[in-house]
Amino acid sequence: MHHIASESERLLTELDFSRLNKLREGQTLPPELADALDTLDLVPPREVPPDVVTMYSQVLVEDAASGQRRKLTLCYPGDAEPHLGFISVLSPVGASLLGRRVGATARWHTPNGDACAAEIATLLFQPEASGDYTL
Repeated sequence: MHHIASESERLLTELDFSRLNKLREGQTLPPELADALDTLDLVPPREVPPDVVTMYSQVLVEDAASGQRRKLTLCYPGDAEPHLGFISVLSPVGASLLGRRVGATARWHTPNGDACAAEIATLLFQPEASGDYTL
C-alpha cells in the first residue's frame, strides 16, 4: 500500500526529540506520542521545513466534522492551558499534530473513545522558521 508522502511523512527536530525523550523518563507517554518518537524522521532544527508542526508552533486547525477553525499552540505539559489553546504534546491532539505538515490531517481519539480529525490549515508561527532554535 502506498502512502501519500505528505500525509505519512512526519518530521521532528533533534532538539524536540531529546526533550520529549526526557519526558519519557518521568512518566508513561501516551501511545500516540511514544509511537511517534519511535517512528518520526529526525532533522536538525535549522533544516526543518517551515510547514512542519514543531514544539511551540502555532497552528490553525479545521475540524473535519464541523468545519470550525481553532488556533492551537503545541507545548510541553508545564505550559499547557487548553482553554487558551495551549495544547500539551502529551494530549491526544498534541501528539497527533506533532511533526505533521500543513495540509495533513491529524487524527486522534478523545478520552471517551470518540474519533476526531482536523486538517492543519495554516502554520501561524514556527519557532525554527523565525530563527529561534532554542525554545
